Parts: sequence; structure tokens; C-alpha cells
Amino acid sequence: MKTIKIKDRFGKVLFTHTCDNNTTNITFKKALSERTNLRYANLEGADLTDANLRGVNLAYADLMYADLTGSTLIGVDLEAANLEGANLSYTDSRNINLREANLTNCDLTDANLTNGDLEDVILIGA
Repeated sequence: MKTIKIKDRFGKVLFTHTCDNNTTNITFKKALSERTNLRYANLEGADLTDANLRGVNLAYADLMYADLTGSTLIGVDLEAANLEGANLSYTDSRNINLREANLTNCDLTDANLTNGDLEDVILIGA
């Protein structure tokens, strides 16, 4: 049995999940299924490849170096989130809110950002 905790940027535990062969992706999907509030979540380096995050509130979250390759990010709120070095390649990110987000050195290869809010986004090296 392996326990993984999702904490916020301040160290408070937002969600805990224990199961055999547990991964960040499994824990994250379980948190989503239970409608956990992930605002301010610390998901630095998380493997969220091919995750369905449609409509999730991740405002102010830390997703530095997270791998979101191929994920569905339609309508996701990432306002002021830290996505430095994250991989958002091949994501469906229509209607995403990236207002004031940090996308420094973020991989946006073939990301669909149609109708996304990119006001005041930091795009250095992206």
C-alpha cells in the first residue's frame, strides 16, 4: 500500500489516497472524482499525462515541471498558476484561464489554446 498526499502551496493537506501501486496520476484522478478543491495545490513535477481535468480549478497552483502531455484542460482555471518548465504539449486547452500564469520555458507544442484567457501571461522561453 502506498499513500500519496496532495498538499497546497502552504503545506496543508488537501487530499490523501492510499492504494496498491498508487501514483500521483491515480491520486489526482481520485481527488477529482471526489470534487476536491485543488486551488493552490502543490503539484510540482506531477505526472498528469493524458489526465482529464476539464473544468478543474487549479488557480494559484504550483505545477512547475509537471507533465500534462495530452491532457484535456478545457475550461481549466489556472489563473496565476506556476507552470514554469511544465509540458503542456498536445493538450486540448480550449477556454483555459491562464491569466497572470507563469509559463516560463513551458512546452506548448501543438497545444490548442483557442479562446483561452492569456492576459498578462509570462511566456519567456515558451
